[in-house]
Amino acid sequence: MKNNYRCAQSLQQFYTGGPYAVSSDGSFLVCACDDTIKIVDSANASIKSTIDGDSEPVTALSLSQDNKFLFSASHSRQIRVWDVSSLKCLRSWKGHEGPVMGMSCHASGGLLATAGADRKVLVWDVDGGFCTHYFKGHKGIVTSIMFHPDPNRLLLFSSSDDSTIRVWDLTNKKCVAVLEKHQSTVTSLSISEDGWTLLSAGRDKVVNLWNLHDYSCKITVPTYEAMEAVCAIDSGSPFTSCLALSMQQHGRKKISSSSIQFITVGERGIVRIWYSDGAVCLFEQKSSDVTVSSDKEEMRRGFTSAMMLPSGQGLLCVTADLQFLIYVPEEHPEGGLNLVLRKRLIGYNEEIVDMKFLGEEEQYLAVATSVEQVRVYDLASISGTALIVTGSKDNTVRLWESQSNRCIGVGIGHMGAVGAVAFTKKQRNFFVSGSSDRTLKVWSLDGLSDDLEEVINLKAKAVVAAHDKDINSLAVAPNDSLVCSGSQDRTACIWRLPDLVSVVVLKGHKRGIWSVEFSPVDQCVITASGDKTIKIWAISDGSCLRTFEGHTSSVIRASFISRGAQFVSCGADGLVKLWTVKTNECIATYDQHEEKIWALAVGKKTEMLATGGGDALINLWYDSTAADKEEAFRKEEEGVLRGQELENAALDADYTKAIQLATQLHRPHKLFELFSELCRKRDAEVHIEKALCSLGKEEFHLLLQYVREWNTKPKLCHIAQFVLLRVFSILPPTDIVEIKGIGELLEALIPYSHRHFSRIDRLERSTFLLDYTLTGMSVIEPETDGGELKEEDVKRFEDAEEQQLAGVALEEQNDNNEPKEISRKKRKSHKSKDGRHKKEKVVAYTSAAAISPQA
Repeated sequence: MKNNYRCAQSLQQFYTGGPYAVSSDGSFLVCACDDTIKIVDSANASIKSTIDGDSEPVTALSLSQDNKFLFSASHSRQIRVWDVSSLKCLRSWKGHEGPVMGMSCHASGGLLATAGADRKVLVWDVDGGFCTHYFKGHKGIVTSIMFHPDPNRLLLFSSSDDSTIRVWDLTNKKCVAVLEKHQSTVTSLSISEDGWTLLSAGRDKVVNLWNLHDYSCKITVPTYEAMEAVCAIDSGSPFTSCLALSMQQHGRKKISSSSIQFITVGERGIVRIWYSDGAVCLFEQKSSDVTVSSDKEEMRRGFTSAMMLPSGQGLLCVTADLQFLIYVPEEHPEGGLNLVLRKRLIGYNEEIVDMKFLGEEEQYLAVATSVEQVRVYDLASISGTALIVTGSKDNTVRLWESQSNRCIGVGIGHMGAVGAVAFTKKQRNFFVSGSSDRTLKVWSLDGLSDDLEEVINLKAKAVVAAHDKDINSLAVAPNDSLVCSGSQDRTACIWRLPDLVSVVVLKGHKRGIWSVEFSPVDQCVITASGDKTIKIWAISDGSCLRTFEGHTSSVIRASFISRGAQFVSCGADGLVKLWTVKTNECIATYDQHEEKIWALAVGKKTEMLATGGGDALINLWYDSTAADKEEAFRKEEEGVLRGQELENAALDADYTKAIQLATQLHRPHKLFELFSELCRKRDAEVHIEKALCSLGKEEFHLLLQYVREWNTKPKLCHIAQFVLLRVFSILPPTDIVEIKGIGELLEALIPYSHRHFSRIDRLERSTFLLDYTLTGMSVIEPETDGGELKEEDVKRFEDAEEQQLAGVALEEQNDNNEPKEISRKKRKSHKSKDGRHKKEKVVAYTSAAAISPQA
């Protein structure tokens, strides 16, 4: 039985398009995610940290050469400098009249260049935040900007949608060249390894190579596709060695040392490698996940950006559907070059609609989103691999081979979107599909073989008109004999396989049914509905056995765990709930999603959970019941040992250690006893100050919370005030201010402290009257230096007597104003009180007479 699950957020969205930056060692990425900046580990796509912006979308990002500083800009036109280690904003300023569209940091780290939508190029001193260069000349939005990689050559290159490239000399502060050869927006710039050739790519479907000696165009390479990025290949890159070997095997001439090799990516979604001599294409990728097959495609395809990763780590390509693909070159077995997709980082997943665990060890997770692809993640590294059986809004079902990632079968026949599919559990020789055309189909897998090269058409073995509305969910029984369908018509139907003969109809929900599942051990079915309830039904007669209520909105998924003794559910309220079937009790609720949870997957072996929904977030949940029990036992054992250590310290009068242990163990009663003992000692201040000096800020916060509670009770307030005095005596004001929640604590301490001091003041004034009365009766003699009463003492006694007499006169006046009946009652009460007062006075005089001889 499970008592608790722990969530590990394994896959979050970290890129929503636009600017990104890569560290100089390739270990992390910095990506724009709406109005925030995400720092992402490039090894596993985990988010290392998040920088909150100014609620405006981020438009430009750049990293310093040493990766210590991050520069950002947003639509607010604010330029910010961040410390990457502490994530603190070091300085910020505004300079452009429009959004900053690009930025680049000089190799020295001292200069930052920014390109704006206001057609200006500005250079800033990073340390001072002031403008050092102000360049105007572009007639359109400046889209990209780049310093010369050689720090000794102070050249700045900028490109614009006015189809020009401008070269700026930072020493002379002027434009030294305008490169006009493109016919459309220039999208990317790159510098050759020797530093004397500039490569430019544009949407005019050409790449131009420029001589930086005289700023002439050396060659124009037609690419026949709108270019988004161009990258020069260094001589030490793995691409160079693989290309040289490939050309040698094919008998081509050796690559000249003066020639330039470069990579281009663009709207077609393929990677191509070019040779500057003769504008020859050395390599063309056959296809990729984002390859555009026709001009009529409406889905987002193609590459939007690319860059060479440092230290020969490969080529990083960014796709239009917000994926980061890392390619590495490899020698093809038959000779030539082959690009291998080494890693895939998913920046944004769209809305997640369904998930399933795959593999014998359930180490893969298949995720269906609102895009046309099904993505399979390796849970160890969160990178994509193979595929499965899917149903789609194109009215078809497809069967995918998991090793080669290719479709091997297509089922055509439904007249509406296929909203549910279910595989058989044992034989794996057929599967069932349900559609918005209200029919169920059983598809045979006979005739499939591993060596099929072409996609075959799957055949339907049985068809039945199952419901009056859309079918939302399907489940096959553990023995493959039955299938259950849940529909928007508020019913669930159980059918006998493989002929789809009706067995029983489950009626009782008030809204459409979103999920159905068979129990792994009992003859029952669980259903989740839009009426906020979950029901368990008997298969034999269709009766409702149990109803579970607790969700505040539609329940979208419910699945059995713990061999049918428990189940988990999730819904449109963004909650995941853990239930026990026998007691109808919800034993845990988890809130880790911000929107509807559409998908829930349960590992049958590991019973690990995965949830995903409208927030594009995938959460993995691990059973922590055993770990929680072990942790609770360990804490209890540690508590017993430390409790005994506390008792030993108290017996040994080691108050410093005892107070520290009592604070750490959260034992306010024992702490009060220790402070009470210390207050009765002569050197109490020394002991308490010594004990308090050993406490940290968190422990002081806890102690002040206890003092606040003690201060509310008159019997305990003297200890509270004594401790409070010592705390404020040893702590400087700066440390007091830094204590967490000190404002609230002081607000609670001050009113009660005022009340206690007022009470003590009244008591003290009352003692003055008693002293004066007893002195006037010659019962006691006042303490004076010369045996005579001081004038101030006499005045003090007289003032006290006047206050007392004034109070009596006021009471008599009130008595005279009261009705007669009430006055009689008061006189009776006064008589009884006078009798008591007389007795008290006799006792007082007797005791005073007893002590006067001693005085």
